[in-house]
Amino acid sequence: MSQTHVMGKIDQSIGKLVLSNAKKYNALPQSAWLSIRPAIENLVAEGARAIVISGAGSHFCAGADISEFDTVRKNAATAHIYEASNVEAFAAVRECPVPTIARIQGYCLGGGFGLAAACDMRIAEHEASFAVPAAKLGLGYPVEAMADIVAALGAQNAKRLMFTAARFSAQEMRSMGFLMKLVSASDLDSHVDALTQTIGQLAPLTHTATKAAVRAINSGDWETAKAASDATFSSADYAEGRAAFREKRTPEFKGS
Repeated sequence: MSQTHVMGKIDQSIGKLVLSNAKKYNALPQSAWLSIRPAIENLVAEGARAIVISGAGSHFCAGADISEFDTVRKNAATAHIYEASNVEAFAAVRECPVPTIARIQGYCLGGGFGLAAACDMRIAEHEASFAVPAAKLGLGYPVEAMADIVAALGAQNAKRLMFTAARFSAQEMRSMGFLMKLVSASDLDSHVDALTQTIGQLAPLTHTATKAAVRAINSGDWETAKAASDATFSSADYAEGRAAFREKRTPEFKGS
């Protein structure tokens, strides 16, 4: 895993995935895109109940490190390899079994926008800005990532984002439905922490089943969704939930 550009840690059962390349507004090289899946898998294996994705410093992520494109994305063959690393990173976020939250400040551009779109929820500060400048570079955006963007924005706004390559304000992104909440920079951490604390206290298997069910609406993978739902009924957490309800106390869920 690229310890330099992608760093993961657990803080009170909440996973923190930090994108770090401060000199380039957290634009990520190919090695960093490849490290996102193992980083997420490690956090889940360590017991994360939710994962917050954020950028180091004052920006979320400016997308791909374009300075290496002449090498890693110089023609169709290398572009396909590079795109696969992007797609794998987006899929890792989308398919993560626990809820994912994008904590957005500053730039959320290109592939950074794709990562945010793959998250379950997005909270941003008022001064954040958003764009996907693929049309300015003359390249196509991965189809899998476009599916996330359309799901988050709707088809018309997704086309507007891509066709214009324009920079959008946080307020515009909120009005399009991309952002769940818009807060001041000073309140960003407290809002994200409150959300993750609420999620972390509730039943992990239910969260997994919810994610699978929502994903099935677009993918048609009903069997996986049904299996995830069925698994809750024989779980210790379901027994604990019923017992806590009877005893009028707060349940203590273990994720099993």
